Amino acid sequence: MKLSKLLFFVLIPLLIMSCSGGGGGEGGGTTSAPTVTLSSIAVTPASPSIAPGTTEQFTATGTYSDNTTRDITTSVTWNSYTTAVATIDNTGLATAVATGSTTITASSGSIISNSATLKVTSATLSSITVTPASPNIALGATQQFIATGTFSDSTTQILTKVASWTSSSQSIATIVNTAGSIGLATSFAAGTTTITATWSGISDSTVLTVTPMNNVLTVTVNGGMAPGGYPNEPCVSVTICSPVTLNCQTIDNILLDTGASGLRIFKSLLTVSLTQVTSGSGSLTECIQYSDNSADWGPVQTADVILGGEPAVRVPIQIIDSTFSGYNSCSLNGQYTLDTSPSITGYNGILGVGLFAEDCGSDCTSVANNGMYYSCSGSSCTGAAVSLNNQVQNPVSFLPTDNNGAILRFPVIPLGGLPSVNGDLILGIDTQSNNSSSGVTMYPADPTSGEFITVFNGKTYSDSFIDSGSNGLFFNAGSISALTICGDWFCPSSTQSLSATTKGYAGSPSGTVLFNIGNASTLLSPSNNVFIELGGPDTSFDWGLPFFLRRSVYVGIEGKTSSLGTGPYWAY
Repeated sequence: MKLSKLLFFVLIPLLIMSCSGGGGGEGGGTTSAPTVTLSSIAVTPASPSIAPGTTEQFTATGTYSDNTTRDITTSVTWNSYTTAVATIDNTGLATAVATGSTTITASSGSIISNSATLKVTSATLSSITVTPASPNIALGATQQFIATGTFSDSTTQILTKVASWTSSSQSIATIVNTAGSIGLATSFAAGTTTITATWSGISDSTVLTVTPMNNVLTVTVNGGMAPGGYPNEPCVSVTICSPVTLNCQTIDNILLDTGASGLRIFKSLLTVSLTQVTSGSGSLTECIQYSDNSADWGPVQTADVILGGEPAVRVPIQIIDSTFSGYNSCSLNGQYTLDTSPSITGYNGILGVGLFAEDCGSDCTSVANNGMYYSCSGSSCTGAAVSLNNQVQNPVSFLPTDNNGAILRFPVIPLGGLPSVNGDLILGIDTQSNNSSSGVTMYPADPTSGEFITVFNGKTYSDSFIDSGSNGLFFNAGSISALTICGDWFCPSSTQSLSATTKGYAGSPSGTVLFNIGNASTLLSPSNNVFIELGGPDTSFDWGLPFFLRRSVYVGIEGKTSSLGTGPYWAY
């Protein structure tokens, strides 16, 4: 789902005046800095010994003509002179093949390093030790495990990258077996799980304990929580309370939507009394229209909203009621279909945790005919300007501490799909031990719309967006003939491996996103509900839920700061 937020900005030119002294004379010219060139390369370690099937990481250090040094491990060409003994990849990681010795060198242009001698011994593995032993981490945090092997000749080696890792309860924590993060465990629920490393038939285990945190909501994707549920539908539970009586109810099957802001609940589900927000002499009412041509109509009422274990925040929410006031212009004469019941939509409401604090912003504070807010008396409704504090608000932005954004995170889903998967919505960025932003890239979003740039198949989409409420990757296939269409979906004869470049709304930074598109007619079977390769045609580029099913996605709320910067931004 996609919402546009309109803001007005006044651009004030800044005149920069430069003062410089006049005068000429000697010394007034400029000289070029001397060119710094690579002088030599040193490879370490010099003479390691490892067992067959294990690995050894070599490092290349460059010394330059200005006597500085730097790590150039990933920018040199590596060579193993006897590949039957050991091979080496372009990152300097050598893999032992058979007993014997080989010479390892690194080169850059005409500069060749010293020679290191790698000896592959006949030692056999005696035992493995997994560390840290019995770690305890916060829900939402990660833990890197290390496997150390002890061999028959009493030597030890790090086996982390060659060992096979398992977690006895993947609903508690998963652990990575793929290059780049091998041995990294990621927690998804409170509890304990046994982490095991196995190599050459020998294993060792330790117990990972995950402790609960107040800023985490479980996100469930299973397509079957309510009548009308559908594949790739992320849902959470939210507690709402009456501001007057303090009576509360918890409502599950709430669609989690990073493409919207604010909480919306179907009237038919409410068992607590909420406070109507007024507009002049009438009831403040809202019309929200989505890019899938659906729309929500209903009054705005104040509720105390509880997310996870966070303190309650008092915010206006929308009550979805297609019959309210008997007014139907929200459908624009049938152009939009009003949501009428949970059984039709497949969810009980929507929790918008997008980039903005309110769902309209300053434009709706000054313009009565804004197309979103109305004042209704009886069956008569007229357009209404509405203050920021009366607009439907993103409850995350009003939390006392964890209010600068959220992180939506799922484990990697295999091609072909799964029946269900659980993820986490972690509230706040860099505010607690489980929401660090270390290691991700921040992509600034357009402050008026939340959009950024995607470049795909030679075409630039400046209106691209990231939206967990969309259940596929939707984009223009252009000239890619393999992406045949069946109904609303792509149905290629074989799974397509594709890539796109994403950029901040001003064009930087940029990064490459790899993704897959499979045959929807095959995928959408009764057995599975979660798919990483589900996609369909669109005119823009909508990074829907499959984008989330392999990474942590950070949503930085407008005007709020973290170590990544000031929102609005996406980060991953």
